[in-house]
Amino acid sequence: MLRWKNERKGSTALLIKGARRVGKSTLVEEFAKREYKSYILVDFAHASNEIEELFQNTHDLDYFFFRIQNLYHSTLYKRESVIIFDEVQLQPLARQAIKYLVKDGRYDFIETGSLLSIKKNVQNIVIPSEETRMTLHPMSFEEFCWAVNDEHTPNAMNEAFLMKRAMGQAVHREWMRSLRLYMLIGGMPQAVDTYIQTNNLQQVDEKKREIIQLYEDDFRKIDPSGIASRIFMDIPSQLTSNANRYMISSATDSRTTETTHTIIQDMVDSMVVNLAYHANDPNVGLGLNKNHNRYKMYMNDTGLFLTLAFWDKDYTENLIYDKLLSDKLKANLGYVYENLIAQMLYTAGNELFYYTFPDDNKHNYEIDFLLSRGSKIVPIEVKSSGYKTHKSLDAFCERFSSRISNRILLYTKDYQKDGMTTCLPVYFTPFL
Repeated sequence: MLRWKNERKGSTALLIKGARRVGKSTLVEEFAKREYKSYILVDFAHASNEIEELFQNTHDLDYFFFRIQNLYHSTLYKRESVIIFDEVQLQPLARQAIKYLVKDGRYDFIETGSLLSIKKNVQNIVIPSEETRMTLHPMSFEEFCWAVNDEHTPNAMNEAFLMKRAMGQAVHREWMRSLRLYMLIGGMPQAVDTYIQTNNLQQVDEKKREIIQLYEDDFRKIDPSGIASRIFMDIPSQLTSNANRYMISSATDSRTTETTHTIIQDMVDSMVVNLAYHANDPNVGLGLNKNHNRYKMYMNDTGLFLTLAFWDKDYTENLIYDKLLSDKLKANLGYVYENLIAQMLYTAGNELFYYTFPDDNKHNYEIDFLLSRGSKIVPIEVKSSGYKTHKSLDAFCERFSSRISNRILLYTKDYQKDGMTTCLPVYFTPFL
């Protein structure tokens, strides 16, 4: 955001998009307080009729700026002030006006909104090209550590990753416990703040349930049939089934149709879910071989995913959280780590791909994630518990040996080398 301010110097507006409750409004207002002499925040979720009427006619910008300063009792300074359009999707005319407001050049402009809602409300307006778009994800593990006053751990992890050495059981156990705490709470700011304020995981879970219910309500708005909501709520079940794709028929009792494809795209645009697509030919330029009809679905936040996985209870008892934190819950949590790794890779800027191919016993080998690095690819297999073999990774590397740079196993143990395979603890994922 600071780079945008310093380099663009008002030549574009900044559009911050992200899922609901991810912290867009708070972030933008804090930025305005720190970096500008003054600011005006127009919250279209609570805007008065007078504010709404301002955008009916923006031809006279002198009058527009005069009115908005008086309505908000705030003084704007040329090239030292910013105007924020919060929840801009609720007032499409405000977004259309960005073209002329930016051209005027007096002030900076920042917009926030959900990409899905923005798309649904722009049919009758001209989309401004004078926008720099950025995405706000849930808090990363590093940001979570900052929030709980632990700046040391992520820096130490990065150094350990670069050294490519085992850290020993004491350090490894401590780092895994920090990571599991992040998995339990997640990166939604309200959930993290609830943990900091109360130190009570049951209250954290209740906050996460509120967010999930909000998402479910949003999906019912875009799809009154309930298909989107059922697809969303079935994500944990789909991952535990070990199917090599998301099975729409299992979640909705219906076949995939053109309408379903539209619903899935709307869910992706909401930024509540992440899709990993099957790469039909695993090679550099993975997007060229993306199978749009074959994908896995993950949640954008593993803390929300974990609450959804235990949705059958009125609340997730602290007992469950305690066992998860101490790594003593008997349930197979491989799917939780898989969702976490998907979240970490996506947040780091990687599009998600996986690959499956048949073995000799009419089953499938599966590479959980594929990364493109330089002129080669990096296959990743995920193991949640102690590993004994990595047959899928070995078979894949034998089949596509000329295409591979590094082969990686992500698991819950300390760093080690197993032949040509690099075995990395899960907390190294963000550095890949």
